[in-house]
Formats: sequence, C-alpha cells, structure tokens
Amino acid sequence: MVLSCIDPRFQPVIYNYLKKKKLVGKYSSFTIAGSAVGVTASKFKRWHKTFWDNFDTSVKLHNIRKLIVINHRDCGAAKIINGQKEFSKANETLVHRNSFQKIKKIFKRKYPKLRIELKLISLNSKVETF
Repeated sequence: MVLSCIDPRFQPVIYNYLKKKKLVGKYSSFTIAGSAVGVTASKFKRWHKTFWDNFDTSVKLHNIRKLIVINHRDCGAAKIINGQKEFSKANETLVHRNSFQKIKKIFKRKYPKLRIELKLISLNSKVETF
C-alpha cells in the first residue's frame, strides 16, 4: 500500500516515482492530508482509525506486504503541526521525522511481519529515505 498526501502538486511526482519503481497497478492507495502527519499527529486524531481500518482491509483483500509512506516538502499539514514557529527546512524535517517515527512504531506493533518504507519527496522529485 502507498500512503500519500492529497496535495495536487505532488500527484504526478508520486505517480512518476512509483512508475520508476515499476509499481503502477501493483499497490493500494490511501491519500490523506499530510500523509504520515495526518495519520499520527494528535491534531488529526479523528483520521487515525480510518487509515488503520483501511490498511487492515487492504492487507486482507490485496495481500499487502509493505507500506510505502510518502510525505512531501512544503506540506500544509506539516505547517499546521509546526504551529507559529518558523517553517524552516529543519523544522519541517522534524515534523516529518516525528510522523515517520510514530507511524513506524505503530506499524511494527500492528504488523510485525510486514515492511515499511518512509520517503520524503520534493517537487523536483528528490526523494529522501528515512
């Protein structure tokens, strides 16, 4: 399964990344504001159960063995979580890193036999792995 953000600027970037990985037509998709930020931050707590219920259904229906989480730079949800602090690259990276740590911890507890990949992508298609 691929977890990604709703930001329309990143839909072609994410699609091209997954196409390059030869994954087109081979994954379930869940798209929510903030990606991992949206399914881990307390500000968006009401969304968390929806994601995990959906993931569980995908595992059962589509034999999912891996979760690929793709957050992105210049993310509005990350800005909301950052609050009034300056939204520097360092602060933004911290918000994403925290969301990745949280989702990985929950994922490993719920699905210890499955794998997870954590990616942060920029509009220029640069991909950082966490």
